[in-house]
Amino acid sequence: MTVAYHGAGFAGFAVNPGARTVGGVLTEALERVLGRPITLACAGRTDAGVHAWGQVVSFDTDHPTLDLVHLSRSINKLCAPAVAVRDAAIVANDFDARHSAVARSYRYTIMNRPVPDPFSTDTAWHVETPLDLSALRLGCDPLIGSHDFSAFCRRPKVPDGSEAKPLVRRVQSAGWHDLGAGWLRFDIEAGAFCHQMVRSIVGTLVEMGSGKKRPGDMCGILRSRDRSKAGQVAPPHGLMLWRVRYDDPRAAAGAESEKRPMPAGPA
Repeated sequence: MTVAYHGAGFAGFAVNPGARTVGGVLTEALERVLGRPITLACAGRTDAGVHAWGQVVSFDTDHPTLDLVHLSRSINKLCAPAVAVRDAAIVANDFDARHSAVARSYRYTIMNRPVPDPFSTDTAWHVETPLDLSALRLGCDPLIGSHDFSAFCRRPKVPDGSEAKPLVRRVQSAGWHDLGAGWLRFDIEAGAFCHQMVRSIVGTLVEMGSGKKRPGDMCGILRSRDRSKAGQVAPPHGLMLWRVRYDDPRAAAGAESEKRPMPAGPA
């Protein structure tokens, strides 16, 4: 299933007993409709407050009379308005929403003007300081390719005495778009991301756009593998899991086929 959700009010995606999560709400709704327990896999475990337009989830079921239209409608009634199934399909037995994915795309939205917009407070980061778009774009160039992104990621916990694995990721594209009226959008695609990677990159780029750092510093930050060299972590509410790509386009057709306009407040 291709799923969209508004991340406010959720403690992230991953099922966590005692906490309201997107995965927990979806699992509960699916089990209620199907009448049997399921195990849900997702393409990306988004953090608390992060949104999604093209999240992909998969699960196995032996329901004898599975009606995808009825299933989608039932789930949407149970999970509305914060969570919505955009598309549902039967896929090959070996398909897994996480492990079958070849790329994930995230979008980050910034409203860059002096006066905040009450209608976007939970979907865009309001940055009052004027940002230099050319500096933002120059800072993206060193990100392309395979790098150790340790400077931009929260290190996973490892047993005492063991060495943490390198956080190497391959970024396929990264760039900024001027949407007009102070709206800026950052798009990035990679095979996979580590924890807080996109938000840390955005926070660092914003410091470059505001003059606190230079775009030329990006190479040194990457090489340092030192989290303290990068900028602040951008707030979660501006981030959205936009799309997940698979080798078989039928695997997540809804994530590819539909365009969604970016949120915008009054001009």
